[in-house]
Amino acid sequence: MKNIIYICLLALFIYSCGSGRSRDFKDRDATNDTVRIANDSLEYEIIIIEPGFNLFINSYARPRGYHTQSYLENKNQFLVTEYNTRVMQPQTYDPNLYINQINYDPNINYGYEVNYLLYNYFVFFSRHYNQRFSVPTRI
Repeated sequence: MKNIIYICLLALFIYSCGSGRSRDFKDRDATNDTVRIANDSLEYEIIIIEPGFNLFINSYARPRGYHTQSYLENKNQFLVTEYNTRVMQPQTYDPNLYINQINYDPNINYGYEVNYLLYNYFVFFSRHYNQRFSVPTRI
């Protein structure tokens, strides 16, 4: 009887430590995990549809302003090249992961937000799917 009371108190303590919002992400609609960035004047659009990406960007990614735009642009140039190479080699890389090529032109100024989200998508992608990109550490 004494052990049951301790177990109940421990369970109550653990339950009370949780936040008030729901942590059940399994039944979330995929539209909640869609990130769309568009600029009609430059005629570009990025749509990221990946379950869990919004949670990652809001909870685990480094905050905006942590990296400079030039740092993100340099990293994205290498990451997009590597990603597109894998898209073109479905016999070597999983075609279910590498579906579409990314059209990223390093001569276009996409702005900080696009580069920030694209870079963090690659961070999320590499962690979530356990993929390694051969990106130089120093640019």
